[in-house]
Formats: sequence, structure tokens, C-alpha cells
Amino acid sequence: MKSKKGNFWALLPLIAFILIYFTSSVILNDFYAVPAIVVFMVALIIAMVQFPKVSFNAKIEAFCKGAGEETIVLMILIFLLAGAFGSLGSTTGAVASTVNMFVSFLPPGFIVVGFFLIACFISVSIGTSVGTIVTLAPIAVEMEKMIPGSMAMLLGAVVGGAMFGDNLSFISDTTIAATRTQEVDMKSKFKANFKIVLPAAIFSILLYYFLSQNFNVVNIEGKNLDYDLLTIVPYLLVFGLAIGGVNVIWSLIIGILSFLAIGIFYQSIPFLELVTSINNGFTGMFELSILCLIIGGVVGIIRYNGGLEYIIEKLTKNIKSKKQAELSIAGLIALADAALANNTIAILIVGRVAKEISNEHDLEPKRVASILDTVSCFVQGVIPYGAQILAAVAVTKIAKDNTFMVSPLDVISNLYYPFLTGICVLIFILFINKKSSKPI
Repeated sequence: MKSKKGNFWALLPLIAFILIYFTSSVILNDFYAVPAIVVFMVALIIAMVQFPKVSFNAKIEAFCKGAGEETIVLMILIFLLAGAFGSLGSTTGAVASTVNMFVSFLPPGFIVVGFFLIACFISVSIGTSVGTIVTLAPIAVEMEKMIPGSMAMLLGAVVGGAMFGDNLSFISDTTIAATRTQEVDMKSKFKANFKIVLPAAIFSILLYYFLSQNFNVVNIEGKNLDYDLLTIVPYLLVFGLAIGGVNVIWSLIIGILSFLAIGIFYQSIPFLELVTSINNGFTGMFELSILCLIIGGVVGIIRYNGGLEYIIEKLTKNIKSKKQAELSIAGLIALADAALANNTIAILIVGRVAKEISNEHDLEPKRVASILDTVSCFVQGVIPYGAQILAAVAVTKIAKDNTFMVSPLDVISNLYYPFLTGICVLIFILFINKKSSKPI
């Protein structure tokens, strides 16, 4: 795809999306009143009719290349597998067993903290925030029956913990993208990154603990909370395989097969019922998958027309110090992720520019990689149209009347970890600097 000079008007499709989506959502007080996928289709039409001098075939080619980015296709595959894995967990009773085991061993005051910590553990293990959310969100919804009023906070804890692993996991796409673009090893990036987010994680734990002390637990006293450890094995298996370095796709496939084996040979569930469950899991992820394709395609056209170059030019000029350079990189990745709603793609787009800025101003590659990853995960974790928030809210849908028990704003208002990481990375840039900036 040929290089283009920066062009502000190439950003019109994204500007239109933001104006239409946010304005309508704020007016109607409902982020689902106008589906994001419909608004992005409007943005796509705008991108297609813009700049009449550019041939339609060139725009189609740019769209297809953008939609066909390796990271997008890989993400969709993970979406589908995670959806099937989560659906089978419900069908085999693994979700209910996990809920009962949680309640049996955790005091009520520690349940929200427990969800945050297990989300951290799972996301670090499997390297995908969406996979973590799809796995744990149904359990959080089930907990509402036992702890009324806890759903929004539990989902906030799950999303926050999921972003912890998305940022730190060695097998996360964002980690791979950040380290590769900055030519730094993962271990060095992990050490620098962990120092940034550890205070945010600790403070989040304290907040969730103190804010959840007023919950009243019902339907537990005198009730036998049965759980079957064997049905929970696929969860442990997936986590263990991921920790052992097995690719998340293979980990999820093995987890799905283990659920099938348990369902058929241990629980005598009809094979057709299990297949239907897998299909339901796939179906639940179709809208997110299509949305990712459209976003990638629209960004492909915008990139072709010089929109991204315009952003880069405006954010990177007049840099005179290392702090300014790092702040410019942070601002660029934040803006890119807010516009794209995909932190991996945002890092891939901004990564090369960040490397040029890093080389020119003698920045530490591990610092730059950490800033790219942490800021992108901060923004990705709090935007209401991001896959993470959408996946968390999607499991609260009530089929009979097509409504949701919580809204994206309900979850965001209970998100602490992503916002705290944003504060921590700003402190890191402004006040924690090292004299040595030699590449690793």
C-alpha cells in the first residue's frame, strides 16, 4: 500500500463514527440503542465515497487488506474458540460448579477481590482479555442470584483483571506486538511493565474489598452448594497449558475437547446437545467478529488516504525532550486505540513511529514497549465500544425481551484497575526516568 501525505479529512469516517455513536448513546442514555456495527457501516460508506479521485477499486483493496490483517483474523478465531469454550462450560455445569466452589471457600467480603485476582491469573495464563471475560463473566452473572446488586462490580473486577493479563502476559498479542516493534525481549518489557501496574493492582484490590463489604449474601445459609471438581478441570487445563507456553488457540481447542469428553463420557450429555452448545458459543461471537473486520477495513482505507499519517505528524512535531517524546508516544497510542477499539492493531500501527521517536531521542526500548502496551490496554479497557466491555455486557442479555441487565456505563463505573494504570503510567513517564537509555 503506497505511502500518503497526512490528510485530516481522511479521518472523517472515524470522526463520523464518534459523533454518531456517542451523541446518540448519550442522548438515549443507552450505548446499545444504536449498535456500533451499524454506525461503523455508515463510517465505511463515508470512507468509500470520500475522495472521488481515488478509484473505488483502490478503496476496496485497502479495505480488504485492513480487514484481513493477521492480528484481526487471529483475534476472530480466538473469539470463536473462547465463545465455544465458555458455552460448553455452562452446558456441562462447570460454571455453576465454579460459582459454588467460590462461595464455599470465599467469605462474602472477599468474593469481588477473588474475581479480580482469578481474572488476573487467567488472563496472564491464556493471554487474551476477551477469552478471560467470556469465561468468567457468566459466573459473575450467576453470582447475582446469591449476592444481589453485585453484578456490575463483579463484571468490573473481571474486565479489570482481564486487562491486567492482556498487558502482562507473555503470550498476549499486545505484548508480542509491543516487544517486536521496539526490538526488546519480553522479559525486560515484563519487568518494566510490572513495576508500572503493580501499584494499580494493589490499590484495585483494596478498593474492591472495601466497596464490597456492604453486600448482603442470600440463599447460602443452610444450602448445600454442590460442585464437581472434574467439571472444572478444563479451566485448569487451559490455564496450565497456557502457563506452559502452549499457544492460546491450542489451549482453547484442548479445553473444548476436554469439555466434550466430560460431557459425553462422565455426564452422558447427548453429543448433539454439546455440538449445539458449541454453535451457540460461535453465534454469540459473530457480531464482535464482524465488527472487528469492518473496523480493520475502515482503518485500512483511512491509512491509505493519509489519515493516520496526519495524526502522527501532529503528535510528533516539536518534540524537545525524552519526557515529551514518551508523552507523544502515549498520546498517539491512546488516540489510535480510542479510534480503532483494538489495542493490538493500534500498537502495530503506532509501533514503527514509536521506534523512530525512540531512536531519535535515545529512549529505552523496554520503557517504550511498556508505555505502548499499558496505555493501549488502559484505553481499551474503558471504551464502551471495545470488545472487552461489549463481551462483558453481552452475557447479561435477557433473551425473552432482548434487554441487558447492566449497561456498559454500569461496568465502566466499577472499573478501577484500567483507570489506575493510566495514572501510574503517567507518573512513570513524568517522574521515573533513568539516565541510561541504551537499547537492550
